[in-house]
Amino acid sequence: RMTDVKRRVLWHGTLLVLLGLATGGFVQSFVTPRLALAAHVGGIMNGTLIMAVGAAWSELALSPSLARGLFWSLVYSGYANWLGLVLAATFGTTSTTPLLGDGTPALPWQEQVVAFCLVSGAVVTLGAVGLVLFGLRRRPR
Repeated sequence: RMTDVKRRVLWHGTLLVLLGLATGGFVQSFVTPRLALAAHVGGIMNGTLIMAVGAAWSELALSPSLARGLFWSLVYSGYANWLGLVLAATFGTTSTTPLLGDGTPALPWQEQVVAFCLVSGAVVTLGAVGLVLFGLRRRPR
């Protein structure tokens, strides 16, 4: 049902905000505090975006398969972006995060994991926002 999906979207958005807030409490404990601050803000912002989409869920005119795709896109991208930034702060990466890193690259596999999370998260976020725009093109039935 539509209300069940809306509640699940809101739940994941709220959890992501909570994860972002919790990350903020440990900023100074990470290898790269600037990246930890980015993870803190990123978790809150991604969670807020997901909650905003959840609040507007009943306004989206999407087929069931597109709505399912949007749900999983939101969930994946939110957690992937937050996790990628947390891992970047933990590992001290610089390849994907040159403006926030300290200039010392992490191990190659660590750089690759962070790059995968951040790049895939960004691409899927763009797709999710595109689906929202598509769903808002006309009134739902």
